[in-house]
Amino acid sequence: MTDQAGAAGFTEPSAQRLTTRETAERLGVKPETVYAYVSRGQLTSNRAPGGRGSTFDAAEVDALARRTGRREPTAAAGALSFPTGITLIGSDQYFFRGVDATELARRHTYEEVAEWLWTGELRPGMRFTAPAETLAAARRAVGALPAHCGATDRLRVAVVAAAAADPLRFDLSREAVLGGARSLIPTLAAALPTVAGEASEAAARPGLARQLWPKLTGRPADEASLAVLDTALGLLIDHDLAASTLAARVAASARAHPYAVVSAGLGVLEGPLHGAASGLAHRMLTEVLERGGAAPVVADHLRSGRRVPGLGHRLYAVEDPRARTLFALLAEVPRAAPALAAARDVVATTTRHTPLHANVDLALAVLSVSSGMAVEAGETVFAISRTAGWIAHALEEYGERPLRMRPSGQYTGPRPPQPLPSGHVPGSQ
Repeated sequence: MTDQAGAAGFTEPSAQRLTTRETAERLGVKPETVYAYVSRGQLTSNRAPGGRGSTFDAAEVDALARRTGRREPTAAAGALSFPTGITLIGSDQYFFRGVDATELARRHTYEEVAEWLWTGELRPGMRFTAPAETLAAARRAVGALPAHCGATDRLRVAVVAAAAADPLRFDLSREAVLGGARSLIPTLAAALPTVAGEASEAAARPGLARQLWPKLTGRPADEASLAVLDTALGLLIDHDLAASTLAARVAASARAHPYAVVSAGLGVLEGPLHGAASGLAHRMLTEVLERGGAAPVVADHLRSGRRVPGLGHRLYAVEDPRARTLFALLAEVPRAAPALAAARDVVATTTRHTPLHANVDLALAVLSVSSGMAVEAGETVFAISRTAGWIAHALEEYGERPLRMRPSGQYTGPRPPQPLPSGHVPGSQ
């Protein structure tokens, strides 16, 4: 399986160290290629005693030799991968630090799952609090944005404002990073404007889900719906090296402070193939409900060459375990029944000829459509939830050699030397 880098995080390191020459011989490559593996993140090097040269873990070298067949790597084989102890993805389930992530998210609040991801300790009753000064700065900055700005725009600005309000943001010690994360996440939720409507404070469930609910919809909160939102937040915290997480790790590798790491993740998350994918599924489900069935909507997507959103995942051959978990909870929410039936109709219609299964974007769309949320609500949930995952990866990356993720470009331009260009100066004769 390709994106399963998390598996390496659960093996015990070998005590045997190899020199660069020994590593090159074992791999059957030149010493220069050994450092190319390091730059791609396929090998980890440590400075040799006395600071002369590098040493390599023998078990890691042997594992690389088995993967590469002891051949020089090609550009296509240079996929970036490295050990991580955070998330392991299997064929039909995934794990946070070795624990079933779906069970963890169902049984514990988002804050408790985040603490587990960060520290490996479960802290029942953990709650995050936004400092008054930080929250005030974030709200002022968000309030100054044009009215047409989306939630992700507001979140990016809120992160920058929170960073500016934190003079200790450059302290990359573990405790400082965790302290900042525990204040940043509730700041992001609280900085968003409240949706006008009849939002109720009657629901008793504490924590981030209750705080975020009135930012997503004006409908009253109930315990069953809050349970779905809280579980969704827990499920989405991390999913190994997704595109936004890789961007966050690159930023952390350059020793960017945690707020900048989160900003890097948010920049990538906004793409329609990542965090914004649930919005496409939201629009589709809305259309299915309006037209009374999935068949004409699916046909329109296929006729125009568009993929049907909310279906398929490159890491799972079966239904996304996150979708499976959320669908089970949504079945307990009476007002979600029409949207849930529409989602099932989409899956049944599409899979008549193509073996695709529901992914988490479709489940988020059921939640947002049935709760009267805006199209981008799923993206908002995704972004705030994944912030904790980016912080977890930043903590790992801060413990690694700086700037270790330095891939090499494969130049395809004109071969030098080329003559100096002679440009035309405007107005000259």
